[in-house]
Amino acid sequence: MKMALLQHMFLSILVVAAVIVVLLKNKPRKSKYNLPPSPPKLPILRNPSARQLPYISLHHLARTYGPIIFLQLGEIPTVVVSSARMAKEVMTTHDLALSSRPQIFSAKHLFYDCTDVVFSPYGPYWRHIRRNCILELLSAKRVQSYSHVRVEEVAPLVDRITGFFRRRDYDRHGFQKMLEEYQELLGGFSIGDFFPSMEFIHSLTGMKDHQKENKATESHKYLVDVLLDVLKTDYGDMPLTRDNVKAIILDMFAAGTDTTFITLDWGMTELVINQKATERAQAEVQSVVGERKFVQESDLPQLQYLKAVIKEIFRLHTPAPVLGPRESMEDITIDGYSIPAKPNPESCVDPESFRPERFLNENSDIDFKGQDFELIPFGAGRRSCPVIAFGNASVELALAQLLHSFNWELPDGIQPKDLDMTEVFAITMHRIANLMVAAKPRFS
Repeated sequence: MKMALLQHMFLSILVVAAVIVVLLKNKPRKSKYNLPPSPPKLPILRNPSARQLPYISLHHLARTYGPIIFLQLGEIPTVVVSSARMAKEVMTTHDLALSSRPQIFSAKHLFYDCTDVVFSPYGPYWRHIRRNCILELLSAKRVQSYSHVRVEEVAPLVDRITGFFRRRDYDRHGFQKMLEEYQELLGGFSIGDFFPSMEFIHSLTGMKDHQKENKATESHKYLVDVLLDVLKTDYGDMPLTRDNVKAIILDMFAAGTDTTFITLDWGMTELVINQKATERAQAEVQSVVGERKFVQESDLPQLQYLKAVIKEIFRLHTPAPVLGPRESMEDITIDGYSIPAKPNPESCVDPESFRPERFLNENSDIDFKGQDFELIPFGAGRRSCPVIAFGNASVELALAQLLHSFNWELPDGIQPKDLDMTEVFAITMHRIANLMVAAKPRFS
């Protein structure tokens, strides 16, 4: 035990000494660029407190320094934009120049050397796999073909809520635990991401050491079936390997599973707090669905208030409040500031309140798929999330069914103000506390 403690202390001293050496070696020189405003530089990054989440810290900085800020994160010069106008410049005007990704330590080891869609750097390989994903996995026709899967999963969801007190193990395969660990690893701190010259430290700490039959019919294929077909077909001048397919499947799990759960969790939390919104949403669903027990996907286009509810959830509780970093491939200018190549409250009224009505009437056409930069939960441009249609279809159907099948309220003795709305930041944003509500079935 003492030997392990001494080794840990030695490593800590070594890391601090190495940081100081790197900082002295890379003493900042006067920049020839007209960089955006910047807060005072800190010599060493501090861990944010539990209540000071990264996106909240960035929000406070934006209020002081404006919607475009320059930060020196270790050895990495970083520009943060935080307004719809600035986001449009990044994701539309300069989309191509800013379409690459920096190579993040955790992503390299979780996604098979960044061979997935999300973290792969811009180039022929990324264009190839994104094109395959959009054409083979996520086209409108393909997403519609998965409708039977969404319908099949909604019925067990209702049954699980109805039979909540029956003893069952809903994570018997460890899938939920694996997803949680994966999100924490991606959102965690890695010294090599901020001090590339010190990535060797991961070897010292041991972090790098921790590392066929298909019977589906064409009309009832699942995501994995389609990817295996792409693997077998081997078409094009850049065939995919099994590791490439596994990296892409991880993307699909994260975008199509965890973010859907987060959206539903935050959505139900807001709805039990805001009973008027719940009653209006339920009334709309019940007027369209009638006495049928289950919502059909053909009902969803008529549920305009439900769509406004989902937009408000995306606005107030974006699953990934800090979009993935982009890497500048050439010198560009944003809002008069120079962005060198590689080496907000005023946008809406009462922004902290849950008000789905803001997306009705003249604002009903506001799009969250990358066209309207007031609401971009999935990003925009070349690096927008390709799973938008798939994830939104799952959220709409599940939320409509939950509102149709149950009346929802807080348990006796619990008031809205008693709910813990604290957020936990990883690569996505969960609630710190589980939601406890009373669900009263509407159908026997």
